[in-house]
Amino acid sequence: MTEQPDHGQSDPSVDEPEVAAAGAPEASPEGEAPAAGADDSVERQLAERTLDLQRLQAEYVNYKRRVDRDRELMRKQGREDVLTALLTVLDDIGRAEEHGELTGGFKAVADSLQAAVAKYELEAFGAPGEPFDPALHEAVFHAGESADVDTTSVAQVMRIGYKVGDRVVRAATVGVVDPAGEQPAEADDDENDEQ
Repeated sequence: MTEQPDHGQSDPSVDEPEVAAAGAPEASPEGEAPAAGADDSVERQLAERTLDLQRLQAEYVNYKRRVDRDRELMRKQGREDVLTALLTVLDDIGRAEEHGELTGGFKAVADSLQAAVAKYELEAFGAPGEPFDPALHEAVFHAGESADVDTTSVAQVMRIGYKVGDRVVRAATVGVVDPAGEQPAEADDDENDEQ
């Protein structure tokens, strides 16, 4: 067999120590640290990753707040829905009390139900003599004028209103009475126009 002539190529295993690792910074002949450009690149990448992590953390905190707020809103809405469904039962209990038909065990059940809904901040409003507030009362008739009141007031309550906290669940249905001698606002405007 013939030998292959050596064309200046050496054994590959001998060349390995001379090959630098890919991507490794080259050390200077005195053994100094990598070049300053590589340090800047690493610091820039570190700063970018830090900003990314801070942004993700802020997004997570905002997401958690939004979920907690939505959960609380749904809880309140569910509570209001249940309490609203019980309003007709409370109306029936009120009518039974007015007619003296609520006695014995039924009275205890009614008291227990009223205490339970009060615990969830259901508050009844609408009584004769209260100042009329269109945000709380729905006026269905006008009972005229009275010297007993200083401002437009509730004269008669047809249906009690309810609110949960500050939110009106059902407006009170009422009749109103005005103070004696008060002229409607339209009449005042007409007199001013004539002058």
